Amino acid sequence: MGVLLDILYAAGLLAASPLWLHRMVRHGRYRAGIGQKLGAAPVRYGLQPTIWVHAVSLGEVNAARAVVVELHRQLPDYRVVVSTTTDTGMAAARRHFGKDHMVFFWPMDFSLAVGRALRRIRPALVVLMEGETWPNFLAACNRRGIPAVIVNGRLSPDKGYPRYRKLGPLAARLFNRLAAIGAQTEQYAELWRSLGVDAEKVHVTGMLKYDSAVVADRLDGQDDLAAALGVCADDKLIVAGGAGPGEEKLLLDLFRTLRAEHPRAKLALVPRKPERFEEVAKLIVAEGFDLVRRGERPDGAVGDVPANAVILGDTMGELRKFYALASCVFVGRSLVPMGGSDMIEAAALGKPTCFGPHTFNFPQADELAAHGCVRVADAEALGEQLRTWLADEAAAAEAGRRARQFVRERQGATKRSVAMICEVLGRVPAVADGAISTDKVLQG
Repeated sequence: MGVLLDILYAAGLLAASPLWLHRMVRHGRYRAGIGQKLGAAPVRYGLQPTIWVHAVSLGEVNAARAVVVELHRQLPDYRVVVSTTTDTGMAAARRHFGKDHMVFFWPMDFSLAVGRALRRIRPALVVLMEGETWPNFLAACNRRGIPAVIVNGRLSPDKGYPRYRKLGPLAARLFNRLAAIGAQTEQYAELWRSLGVDAEKVHVTGMLKYDSAVVADRLDGQDDLAAALGVCADDKLIVAGGAGPGEEKLLLDLFRTLRAEHPRAKLALVPRKPERFEEVAKLIVAEGFDLVRRGERPDGAVGDVPANAVILGDTMGELRKFYALASCVFVGRSLVPMGGSDMIEAAALGKPTCFGPHTFNFPQADELAAHGCVRVADAEALGEQLRTWLADEAAAAEAGRRARQFVRERQGATKRSVAMICEVLGRVPAVADGAISTDKVLQG
């Protein structure tokens, strides 16, 4: 099976080569860490057991932060290493984990690559964030007696699940190679069970995004951001976070109208991917607005900022600070059918938050829409909602309060996930905050 998969992977890479070569040349993607992607992970020395946490991209890396902290708290005798797949994920992983943890690129699922990486890391357990299951990797783990678990697991009922269903018994064989699956919701758990996964392996642990969100009134650095970009206390900043292609033009058109009604209104566009920064910058100028780029206005920047400028968030890792400054938030990639961006961060900060109809990547959107956040049908409805919040500060504040309270009530998935990991390792989870897990043979 491994040889057959290697052949299929090679054929797929060859067929897709025009696309990835174009992205490599034009956008500089896929170039970094080629050796590690072929299995040359950093060598792990010493006898300390290791937990390998894999987070595919930016969102999974952010969700993994709380898990890594809790693993250290409960399992201080284990070392934690972190891998990721994408360039944006690597940038975030280095920023969050690079000081204290080994960070590297995930190996491609070729037999030789995954075998080489496992020999170099020698993990005692592998944690796969959200469901990144590759058959050659899991088979190699099984042969070596290395348990692998899914944490924060999700399985799309519209895309992922139908594809696995077509595999029949092969899907059950793939997922039963896992030692445990921590699903975000009971709905996801039931989908795994229906694929033939052993019921005792499937647990409902909750959604980590609620835990990774910062529930606060203010954030460190938000005042410096505001000063650098010319955002004053009496300004009404609309932040469009994680916007996708096609949405920025709609937002600029809406802003032109809203600013005529609310002269203190300002707009900040924060694209999800850095390769779109230049595209959005050109669009802002083409639409007749002055442009202020965060990348050109670091903390401490001096000089006046045009009062009617549109702000472009062209740096990574600062979206949360933009949200902290917002009077109201639109979460992007949702007016267009791209699945949405994460709306929990804005809700946790108590910001009145809205998003469009296309949120299939974020099942929590429906719950949030029933607890303070607002789902809008189209650009016209978005404009009306923003207009309402800009005009009625009390209504905006109440929407934000309800959303933040809902996020607070949904937290706790991190401890449940780490408890599941402890059980797989034969440890008893900590029973109190600040305590460590203990070995089962020491109990009773």
